Amino acid sequence: MSHPPHGTLNTSEPHSARIYNYWLGGKDNYPADRAMGDQILSVLPMIGEMAVQNRAFLKRTVRFLAGERGIRQFLDIGTGLPTADNTHEVAQATAPDSRIVYVDHDPLVLAHARALLTSTPEGRTAYVDADLRDPDTILRKAGETLDLTRPVGLTLLGVLFHLPDDEVYTIVRNLVDALPSGSYVVITHSTNAATGEAMEEAVRQWNAASSAPITLRTPEQIERFFEGLELVDPGLVSIPLWRPDPVEVGEPQVMDEFGAVARKP
Repeated sequence: MSHPPHGTLNTSEPHSARIYNYWLGGKDNYPADRAMGDQILSVLPMIGEMAVQNRAFLKRTVRFLAGERGIRQFLDIGTGLPTADNTHEVAQATAPDSRIVYVDHDPLVLAHARALLTSTPEGRTAYVDADLRDPDTILRKAGETLDLTRPVGLTLLGVLFHLPDDEVYTIVRNLVDALPSGSYVVITHSTNAATGEAMEEAVRQWNAASSAPITLRTPEQIERFFEGLELVDPGLVSIPLWRPDPVEVGEPQVMDEFGAVARKP
């Protein structure tokens, strides 16, 4: 795999994927990322836990689709930096023959993508360098690894908030329309329904520092992504409330990251 062109990895400016990596306890981050990460944590201490919960939601939903719904193909768009419990690791632990295609358009993620390309002998993983704004290219390249005539689990976790309203709903619709009946869509999206002003201030600070600004949406706006699909119980909820593992102690904390799983009829 080719390395990104020289100069595309600017370590002196905070970078969203590296800040997220820092919150998850990863090693792929630099002083500028940690400083910005700490600044946002000071405004919204819960945001580090939101990063952890997003990963836990990924694990539960992929395990659910592979284990209970028989899904053997996953299209993971907006992959982010590799950490523990990547989609292929979770899916192949349940179903070793699972195929996973990762999609991201970030030179930093591309540079680390080899870590995502380990697979069981029975399954396959692939990495597509493409932008979410170009669903046709994503689908064409994904089709080299996945059989798009058979059900697919499409995951869009923590990525749709980077796109404005005038294009994001059309992009999701185009992706879903290309998948066969019996496919599933998994989405998480940030909102301000739980913490209000604190979340809005955290996003203001993020947007001031990042080249990938965030748009918060209400739960009703997030639900629009699932129009025409059948929501799996419990529907669209704060992500810790989506089928929490029974071993988790105490009451799940409501946070400004909502998620859902839906089936295409």
